[in-house]
Amino acid sequence: MANETARDGRWSEARRERNRRGQLSESVAAWMLRLKGYRILGRRVKTAVGEIDLVAVRGKRLVFVEVKQRQTFEGAEASIPDRQRERVRRAAQLWIGKRPHYQCHEQGFDLVLVVPRRWPRHVLNGL
Repeated sequence: MANETARDGRWSEARRERNRRGQLSESVAAWMLRLKGYRILGRRVKTAVGEIDLVAVRGKRLVFVEVKQRQTFEGAEASIPDRQRERVRRAAQLWIGKRPHYQCHEQGFDLVLVVPRRWPRHVLNGL
């Protein structure tokens, strides 16, 4: 995995496939959140400290969502290291800092776990 970008800057086939699966999982997660009444404010939101998969709001609850796709729910949840959780929190602080009108919202750090042929699992404050 260390050398997934060729010298000409193109991604390897394996990297492109993982990226495609990730985008599909994020689309499924966004769709599920919309069905639950959330409005998606951003997808793959980039900040100086990292990327947030989804930013959504429902009422006064603003959520920063990490989406994980694995073969099992347990595997998906276990695949999130502490440093990634902290990165999402720092990125969220930067995102809110640029949007003061969201500072009064309750903030949540949620997970959406995606496994093949199963309904996604939304874990409130799972990060």
